[in-house]
Amino acid sequence: MDPSGQKYFTIIDYVIFALLLVASMAIGLYYAFTGGRQSTTQEFMYADRSMKCLPLSLSLMATFQSAVAIIGTPAEVYANGTQYWFIGCSYILGLLIPAHIFIPVFYRLHLTSVYQYLELRFCKAVRICGTVTFIFQMVIYMGVGIYTPALALNAVTGFHLWGAVLATGLVCTLYTALGGLKAVVWTDVFQTVVMFTGQLAVIIVGIHQAGGLSDAWVKVRDGGRISGIDLNPDPTVRHTFWTLGVGGVFLMLSLYGVNQAQVQRYLSSRTEREAIMSCYMVLPCLQVALMLSCLMGLVMYACYGNNSPLEQQYITSKDQNFPGLPGLFVACLFSASLSTISSAFNSLATVTMVDLIKPHYSMTEARATLLSKILALSYGIICVAMAYVVHLMNSSVLQAALSIFGMVGGPLLGLFCLGIFFPCANSIGAVIGLAAGLIMSFWVGIGGFLSRMPSSVQVLPLNSTNTVPAVSGNITVIDAASRPVGLNGLYSLSYMWYSALNSSTVVLIGLLISFMTGPTKGDDVASGTVYPVMRTARSLVHKLVKPSACCTSPPEHTQIDDHKEINGNVTEDAGTEEETETFLPSNAVSPVEHETSV
Repeated sequence: MDPSGQKYFTIIDYVIFALLLVASMAIGLYYAFTGGRQSTTQEFMYADRSMKCLPLSLSLMATFQSAVAIIGTPAEVYANGTQYWFIGCSYILGLLIPAHIFIPVFYRLHLTSVYQYLELRFCKAVRICGTVTFIFQMVIYMGVGIYTPALALNAVTGFHLWGAVLATGLVCTLYTALGGLKAVVWTDVFQTVVMFTGQLAVIIVGIHQAGGLSDAWVKVRDGGRISGIDLNPDPTVRHTFWTLGVGGVFLMLSLYGVNQAQVQRYLSSRTEREAIMSCYMVLPCLQVALMLSCLMGLVMYACYGNNSPLEQQYITSKDQNFPGLPGLFVACLFSASLSTISSAFNSLATVTMVDLIKPHYSMTEARATLLSKILALSYGIICVAMAYVVHLMNSSVLQAALSIFGMVGGPLLGLFCLGIFFPCANSIGAVIGLAAGLIMSFWVGIGGFLSRMPSSVQVLPLNSTNTVPAVSGNITVIDAASRPVGLNGLYSLSYMWYSALNSSTVVLIGLLISFMTGPTKGDDVASGTVYPVMRTARSLVHKLVKPSACCTSPPEHTQIDDHKEINGNVTEDAGTEEETETFLPSNAVSPVEHETSV
């Protein structure tokens, strides 16, 4: 790497970057030595279930607003225009469905790990399969998530690559292991502010350098970077309204519906209502984050046009005109990385403790808490090791590693949907369905990656660091000169449909195997583990047809029958309107309550 790159960073830039790390560490230390001092697993893993919806919503947004997104979204808009902005349409259903289906199911069961649900609904083997799949997914992504911003920082500013990796990994590991989930959430809040500030600063300075807002608009408009709505239904087209707005819903559900890192935040809220509100509040936060990232891409184009800023060496002189701006943007970049990695540490420690260790070994509360902290620390070390493994790979393998993160989320989403929406699904169908979904996922993903290797090499001039193409390149590069046919048509499927394809495979194969091996009877389904789809649909239709009926309670015998249809038993107290809309009352005794206390 060119050593002259060191001059891009001034003392002010180093100070800003250092302040980010120090402030994040200070928040972790504060929660390590105040309150209950993280002395119980309940406090360490779930912040004593005392979090409010505002910090939770910012934390939910920051968890997957990674450095990959901070780099990749502006690069996508810079290269291909604003079509990607339509992914914001998928945020609506992608957050409303978790708020009204997944959160009530998981919250009322009083889960500690989301994979406890799989044992309640199916069996222990399904739970272990889900846990191991999640661990595999997050361990791979941790290395990519910490290495990607460090590589970009090294290439653009000359900042030492492994210095950045070690600093990020060490600080993130320490505040996560010491401060628990409460420290992770509040550092996410702080890092979200830093992210927004850094992006706004880059946008404002970029507009100024482009000659003002009107000149910037003319440049991006004349450059063809303002995209209209592309209604092309072809699923192999990389970004259209349908791939982003519909396929993106499944991607959002895999992230915000069933991912342990997000579910853990829902379950840490004080009440179910606040958990739902946090899901609602994250919607405008995500829209703001998307808007800022897209505006950054447009501003980049307004400043540099079709000439790559890295190739033309524009960045050096521009940065030197604004001391502190590179440091602020790097702080923005690493804030995104810290929030993602800390969430991964905390969720991995939780599922390892709750799903793999606690069911087999009895221990005191103090020992369980200490072991949870050691697990978080251990995953931090694994993260740095994975970053080194990623370093040994070329850019094409980096793309594959990023693709694996998306490919694994779809099958897990399908597994949970199979259990929540289909009472007839059984354990054999769940295991085979998950295996089929993973096979389909890796077949299509890796096959598509191999079939696009020549195209991937040709897009590298966009960014000589191999960082941005690694992000946008894995998001599929389609050769427009020829229409894909046969298997190539499947391999050319837009990455935005991966979650939909893989989750649908799990559900279809799971149902088929369940019917072949004997479907689960209603009486054998654990109470509260199946969402009342038909009853909810009837209630919705009833309200739409007769709005006045919303003000009156249905007959008592109807309430009892509905409850019996879902849970396989009849509750004595079914007389209130609130209870008729639930499948497991919020004050009911959880089937896993005995397991959540170590």
